[in-house]
Amino acid sequence: MTIRILAIDDSPTMRSLVAAALEPTGFELHLAEDGVAGMESLAKADPHLVITDINMPRMDGFGVIEAVRATTTHASIPILVLTTESGAAMKDRARRAGATGWIVKPFDDIRLIETINRVLGL
Repeated sequence: MTIRILAIDDSPTMRSLVAAALEPTGFELHLAEDGVAGMESLAKADPHLVITDINMPRMDGFGVIEAVRATTTHASIPILVLTTESGAAMKDRARRAGATGWIVKPFDDIRLIETINRVLGL
């Protein structure tokens, strides 16, 4: 089975870095430039996991987490936050919204893949 991941980040550079880290491992990656675009592509991408930034225009990462958790089809999938934010209050807010995990940028490719595998039980 191919694992599908939806990665949402407003930085083209960060989307490229995530793609460079994950595509060689065989993950099927779907990219979105902000939370609105991510939610618009959620049904088509049908991801096993969502990775989202926090600080984005139109819809931030907290909005993404809440919107995914409010769906009937994807409410239970893991959501990893990938952000420059590292404050305890932000992490707590994301956890309360329904985030599964938190990774601070810049990220280590191997650690990102290990985290994905762990949360997906691979």
